[in-house]
Amino acid sequence: MEKGEAMTSFKHALMGLLILVVTPAALAEDAIVRIDASTDIQEALQEALILAEPGTTIELPEGTFSFSAALSLDVPDITVRGAGMDKTILTFKNQIAGSEGLLITSDRVSIENLAVEDTPGDGIKAKGVDTVSFRNVRVEWTRGPNAENGAYGLYPVESKNVLIEGSVVKGASDAGIYVGQSQDIIVRNNRAELNVAGIEIENSYRADVYGNTATRNTGGILVFDLPNLPQMGGHSVRVYQNKVVGNDTANFAPPGNIVATVPRGSGIMIMANREVEVFENEIGENASANILLVAYPREYNDPTYNPLPRRIYVHDNKHGRAGWDPDGAVKDLIAPRTGMPVPQIVWDGVVDGFWAGLFGPDDEESVMINEPEGTTFANLQFVKDHILPWGADPDRDIEDYAGSYEFRGPVELPQDKPVAVAENN
Repeated sequence: MEKGEAMTSFKHALMGLLILVVTPAALAEDAIVRIDASTDIQEALQEALILAEPGTTIELPEGTFSFSAALSLDVPDITVRGAGMDKTILTFKNQIAGSEGLLITSDRVSIENLAVEDTPGDGIKAKGVDTVSFRNVRVEWTRGPNAENGAYGLYPVESKNVLIEGSVVKGASDAGIYVGQSQDIIVRNNRAELNVAGIEIENSYRADVYGNTATRNTGGILVFDLPNLPQMGGHSVRVYQNKVVGNDTANFAPPGNIVATVPRGSGIMIMANREVEVFENEIGENASANILLVAYPREYNDPTYNPLPRRIYVHDNKHGRAGWDPDGAVKDLIAPRTGMPVPQIVWDGVVDGFWAGLFGPDDEESVMINEPEGTTFANLQFVKDHILPWGADPDRDIEDYAGSYEFRGPVELPQDKPVAVAENN
């Protein structure tokens, strides 16, 4: 028997644990592998992930299934699909091998209609991939907020063409939905609840975050850029038409983590990023502030890093109550300067250099704000306060920051384009 024939026979023998159903002739190159609920799900699913040919859809049955080891996928063009995020539940409460529930390292993968619960580490991680989608996926730590929960729920990193939609994440000790060091991203119509950070876009280029609900987190939506990472200079992020309300969970991140500094009750927080547009969001009932625009607060040794927020455009948001019970740095550094309640929008006023400190940054590096009448605001003018011998009070005149920036259009992803339907002849 030739080597290729032997390998084919071996794969067919192992697939005996599975039920293989081929789609109609028009899609004959694609296969559906249906996992039977009566099998050893852990063994059957991992074998399917290893042996599947590109183009395969792996279907999981309804039920709750326990896993003691992490799963991995390195075959491209695979869809893993359950019966629904509350019907197909993969629980890792008894996991003893590995950390994350599922690690994806291959391109063009879609995870759909299932739940991952109680992983000791991250829920589902995709690393270094091109074109990954999470649709209607739930990741949850069922004991609620706890420092021993995994750090990230849905966690694509160092990837491109990332789509996260219709998903729910609860209980992450860092960020529920986290996209880091990635490019071309859509995060839409998700719910992030009871995490430290609900949704976080970090060191990434070109992201659209819209239609999401971020509630009962420590901080609702974070757009950060951090030093000393492989991809630097996060930019071109649009945060719009989200509901960011009632973020009231005490920070439970492990000490030392950067999100451990996020004040309880932060709505949207922009740190050290550029070309960020925040618009048409509903933001309210956030006890520290609705929108925080801040510089990176720690020492760093990366000469390429810019720690300042710049080219930030905030406009047409609907603001509710904020700032009545500040926490963390908002309580210690901001509230003593602004008084109570803390304004709905706060910029720390950290800028680059003496002249920018006195007169503000150039228009191309500044903060532009066009919000509804009655929105409260303060530029803390931290640098100006340091320069002038007599100090400087916060600037509360929001009209001084009127203006706009022209930014890019919507992100377009290859997996998000409608499929053409041929007309009947």
